[in-house]
Amino acid sequence: MYAIVRCGGRQEKAAVDDVLTVDKLAGEVGSSVTLPAVLVIDDGKVISDPAEVGGYQVTAEILGAASGPKINMIHFKNKTGYRRRLGHRQKYTQVKITGIGEAKAGAKAGTTKSATAKAGTARSSTAKAGAAKAEAASSAGSTSSARSSSRKKD
Repeated sequence: MYAIVRCGGRQEKAAVDDVLTVDKLAGEVGSSVTLPAVLVIDDGKVISDPAEVGGYQVTAEILGAASGPKINMIHFKNKTGYRRRLGHRQKYTQVKITGIGEAKAGAKAGTTKSATAKAGTARSSTAKAGAAKAEAASSAGSTSSARSSSRKKD
C-alpha cells in the first residue's frame, strides 16, 4: 500500500517506513505530522476520488532538518564593473512515514465544520472592518472639505 501525498507544493510517493525529504515543516523532532493524500493505491485498487481519498490519513514522524545543495549565482554586466556573487542553500525536513490508514469519519467531519465556521467568522469580521474604514474615511473627508471652505473665505 502506498499513497501520493502533497507536501510543500509538491507531490511525493509515500509508503510505510519511507524517509522523505520535504520542504521545511514547523514542528519538533519526534513530533507527528499528518500529510494530505492525493491518491491511494491499496493492493492494486486505485482510489482517486476526492471524497474517498479525504477519508485516508498519512502520518509521518519528523526526523530532523536537512539542507539542500549550495547554489552559487553570479551577476555580471560587461564594461560597467558590476559584479555580484550570491549563494543559497534550501532548508528541508526529513520525515519518516509511520502509517497510511483510514481516518475516523466523525473526526474528519468535525474538523471540516470547525474550519468553515472559522472562515465564516473571519469573513464577517473583515466585512465589518471594511465598513468601519469606509465610514471613517467619509467622515474625515467631510471635515477636511469644511476646513478648506472656511479657509477660502478668509
